[in-house]
Amino acid sequence: MFASASRLSPPSVSASLWVVPLPDHHAYDHVCLQRVFTADGPRHEVVIVDLYRLLQCADRDDTDYVLRPVGDWHTGKVRGIREFLDPHNERVPQMPYVTISTRRATGLAGWLRLAHVGVVAFHNGQHRARYLAWAGAECLPVEVDEREAPLLRALCGVSDAAEAVTVQYAGGV
Repeated sequence: MFASASRLSPPSVSASLWVVPLPDHHAYDHVCLQRVFTADGPRHEVVIVDLYRLLQCADRDDTDYVLRPVGDWHTGKVRGIREFLDPHNERVPQMPYVTISTRRATGLAGWLRLAHVGVVAFHNGQHRARYLAWAGAECLPVEVDEREAPLLRALCGVSDAAEAVTVQYAGGV
């Protein structure tokens, strides 16, 4: 299903490279993403998430910066993100960087503090995530603080089998 990292011939980068296939995209069939934090100091992890569940959690963010669906974007914005993500560009885009928390669910169970839902906020990469979902990506690598990684995996993570099929870690190229 995947081409090797050398056959994809992405630009040379020193950071870790992740390849995400786009089955429903006409301009290109994959994108390459690199980590946000490449230095040894920051304590962040890459988590492969189910993109649909991630965006459901992001839609619960109440900071008033939840993007409309890609179909509602003006053509210049769509063209710009398509060109930005093009795997043949010299610059490799970074994967989204998110934070996650929980809050009480709506309804009686939430009021009784028995049910909680995930809330994702994007520090960076919300346009990328929404465009990639629109282009057919099912899973996506995102970077998150190591303390929040277990919660992100529990609420939005994919199984190991899905990770192996959907997103390929191409290592340092």
